[in-house]
Amino acid sequence: MKNLSFLVSTDSGCDLPLEVLKQHNIYALGLKYTDQSNTYKDTMIDQDTIDFYQKMREGIVYKTSAVNVYDAYHYLEELIKINSHIIHICLGSAISSTYQNFLEAASLLKQDYNNTNIVIIDSSLASIGYGMLALEVAGLRDQGKSIDEATKYIESVKHKIQPYYTVPTLTYLHRGGRVSKASMILGNILSIRPVLRLNYKGELKVCNKCHGKRATIRQIIENIKNQVLNPKEQTLFVAHGDDLEFAKELGDTALNEIGFKDVYYSFIGSTIGAHSGPGTVTLFFHGKKRLA
Repeated sequence: MKNLSFLVSTDSGCDLPLEVLKQHNIYALGLKYTDQSNTYKDTMIDQDTIDFYQKMREGIVYKTSAVNVYDAYHYLEELIKINSHIIHICLGSAISSTYQNFLEAASLLKQDYNNTNIVIIDSSLASIGYGMLALEVAGLRDQGKSIDEATKYIESVKHKIQPYYTVPTLTYLHRGGRVSKASMILGNILSIRPVLRLNYKGELKVCNKCHGKRATIRQIIENIKNQVLNPKEQTLFVAHGDDLEFAKELGDTALNEIGFKDVYYSFIGSTIGAHSGPGTVTLFFHGKKRLA
């Protein structure tokens, strides 16, 4: 990588492909997930993600865990050898303890290494929501902004990134404790597709319950219309759990009806996908401040 005033770092939960991360000089820690027998690392390669979802459809159950302090320390230590000024953007603390563990690791590193400036960001987001932040901060860095200016930018916009999620089945949300078994069974029988959002803290909340795909699309479009700011000046980010067809249907509808400048599509990786399942689609955009 070229000489950079500071490094932008995140993890594979940002749901940006490896080639995009390299193109924008963004470092990312590959997060781990497990099945009953093995531990894997998210490679951020599309074909590996497709294989991951195929195995889920075949009945494999995956679990994820937060990055511990030891791994966070050694990951950041390797980055310090490249540049001692680092912004690391984490999965929201309401979803994972990874942020707290990176904070502790950064504190230890500052004691062990002089003249380091490591900023750990609680994105309050998930999936490509904090991938958006990483891309924007990398752009600010490349424009000559300082690490302090970039940090202030993140803190000023992170709660204004609006996310909406939908899933085709309640089965995986039930496994993760988000819905009861009775709600799962009834919802699946009635083809209920919940629409979920993240609140200000980054907690996942159900905001709508829709019957079927068409109604779900209409509801999400209405939600976006109520929350978006200056759509013609921004790209809509859409990530999917191996259902590009539905993702594009949603993205194209938003592009045509709301007038986004562009739509960017990516896979939802193992960090979120292990809990939401195949067919999940999520959309992120700049809008009004998220509420409780």
